[in-house]
Amino acid sequence: ESGLNGLLRPTIYGAYHEIIPLNRPSSRAPKIPVDVVGPICESGDFLGKDRQLPRMKEGDLLVVKSAGAYGFTMSGNYNSRPRACEIVIRKSKYEVAKRRETYNDLIRGESIAKL
Repeated sequence: ESGLNGLLRPTIYGAYHEIIPLNRPSSRAPKIPVDVVGPICESGDFLGKDRQLPRMKEGDLLVVKSAGAYGFTMSGNYNSRPRACEIVIRKSKYEVAKRRETYNDLIRGESIAKL
Protein backbone atom coordinates (compact mmCIF):
# COMPACT_ATOMS: atom_id res chain seq x y z
CA GLU A 1 0.00 0.00 0.00
CA SER A 2 2.91 2.36 0.48
CA GLY A 3 6.47 3.00 -0.47
CA LEU A 4 8.72 6.04 -0.67
CA ASN A 5 5.61 8.19 -1.04
CA GLY A 6 4.50 7.17 2.47
CA LEU A 7 7.76 6.59 4.31
CA LEU A 8 10.62 8.50 2.75
CA ARG A 9 13.22 8.02 5.50
CA PRO A 10 14.75 4.73 4.23
CA THR A 11 15.24 6.25 0.78
CA ILE A 12 16.65 9.59 1.92
CA TYR A 13 19.11 8.51 4.58
CA GLY A 14 18.86 4.76 5.04
CA ALA A 15 16.66 4.81 8.17
CA TYR A 16 16.03 1.30 9.48
CA HIS A 17 12.49 0.19 10.30
CA GLU A 18 11.83 -3.32 11.55
CA ILE A 19 9.49 -5.09 9.12
CA ILE A 20 7.50 -8.11 10.27
CA PRO A 21 4.55 -10.13 8.94
CA LEU A 22 1.24 -9.01 10.46
CA ASN A 23 0.35 -12.65 11.13
CA ARG A 24 3.53 -14.02 12.60
CA PRO A 25 4.37 -17.49 11.32
CA SER A 26 5.96 -20.18 13.43
CA SER A 27 9.42 -19.23 14.65
CA ARG A 28 10.61 -22.34 12.80
CA ALA A 29 9.35 -21.07 9.43
CA PRO A 30 12.37 -20.71 7.13
CA LYS A 31 13.36 -17.15 6.32
CA ILE A 32 14.71 -15.87 3.05
CA PRO A 33 16.47 -12.59 2.16
CA VAL A 34 14.07 -10.14 0.51
CA ASP A 35 13.86 -6.50 -0.49
CA VAL A 36 10.63 -4.83 0.65
CA VAL A 37 9.71 -2.36 -2.07
CA GLY A 38 6.81 -0.05 -2.83
CA PRO A 39 4.51 0.53 -5.81
CA ILE A 40 6.32 3.58 -7.23
CA CYS A 41 8.40 3.01 -10.37
CA GLU A 42 11.58 4.54 -8.92
CA SER A 43 14.87 2.85 -8.01
CA GLY A 44 14.71 4.38 -4.52
CA ASP A 45 11.26 2.98 -3.71
CA PHE A 46 12.17 0.60 -0.92
CA LEU A 47 11.26 0.21 2.73
CA GLY A 48 13.92 -2.35 3.56
CA LYS A 49 16.70 -4.16 1.73
CA ASP A 50 18.03 -7.67 2.35
CA ARG A 51 15.59 -8.44 5.17
CA GLN A 52 15.13 -11.94 6.51
CA LEU A 53 11.41 -12.75 6.24
CA PRO A 54 9.36 -15.91 5.83
CA ARG A 55 7.97 -16.64 2.39
CA MET A 56 4.90 -14.45 1.86
CA LYS A 57 1.79 -14.99 -0.25
CA GLU A 58 -0.17 -12.44 -2.25
CA GLY A 59 -2.44 -10.57 0.16
CA ASP A 60 -0.22 -11.12 3.23
CA LEU A 61 0.41 -7.90 5.14
CA LEU A 62 3.64 -6.53 6.60
CA VAL A 63 4.06 -4.17 9.53
CA VAL A 64 6.65 -1.41 9.13
CA LYS A 65 7.43 -0.57 12.73
CA SER A 66 8.43 2.71 14.34
CA ALA A 67 7.43 4.96 11.46
CA GLY A 68 6.63 7.57 14.09
CA ALA A 69 5.50 11.13 13.60
CA TYR A 70 7.56 11.64 10.46
CA GLY A 71 5.72 9.06 8.38
CA PHE A 72 2.70 11.15 7.46
CA THR A 73 4.36 14.57 7.71
CA MET A 74 7.08 13.57 5.23
CA SER A 75 4.71 11.67 2.93
CA GLY A 76 3.34 12.91 -0.35
CA ASN A 77 1.02 12.01 -3.19
CA TYR A 78 3.76 11.24 -5.70
CA ASN A 79 2.36 9.48 -8.79
CA SER A 80 -1.15 10.34 -7.53
CA ARG A 81 -0.92 7.75 -4.77
CA PRO A 82 -3.19 8.30 -1.76
CA ARG A 83 -1.40 8.32 1.59
CA ALA A 84 -1.65 5.09 3.58
CA CYS A 85 -3.44 4.89 6.90
CA GLU A 86 -1.49 5.09 10.15
CA ILE A 87 -2.19 2.65 12.95
CA VAL A 88 -1.01 2.97 16.54
CA ILE A 89 -0.41 -0.40 18.20
CA ARG A 90 0.16 -1.11 21.87
CA LYS A 91 0.39 -4.75 22.89
CA SER A 92 -2.76 -6.42 21.47
CA LYS A 93 -4.74 -3.20 20.94
CA TYR A 94 -4.68 -0.93 17.92
CA GLU A 95 -6.35 2.23 16.71
CA VAL A 96 -6.42 3.94 13.33
CA ALA A 97 -4.76 7.31 13.94
CA LYS A 98 -5.17 8.55 10.37
CA ARG A 99 -7.40 6.97 7.75
CA ARG A 100 -6.17 6.08 4.28
CA GLU A 101 -6.69 8.87 1.77
CA THR A 102 -9.16 8.42 -1.06
CA TYR A 103 -9.16 9.59 -4.67
CA ASN A 104 -11.54 12.39 -3.62
CA ASP A 105 -8.96 13.55 -1.07
CA LEU A 106 -6.43 13.81 -3.90
CA ILE A 107 -8.60 16.04 -6.09
CA ARG A 108 -10.18 18.14 -3.34
CA GLY A 109 -9.74 21.82 -4.12
CA GLU A 110 -8.83 21.24 -7.76
CA SER A 111 -10.71 22.57 -10.75
CA ILE A 112 -10.38 22.21 -14.50
CA ALA A 113 -9.02 25.36 -16.10
CA LYS A 114 -11.36 26.98 -18.62
CA LEU A 115 -8.80 28.88 -20.68
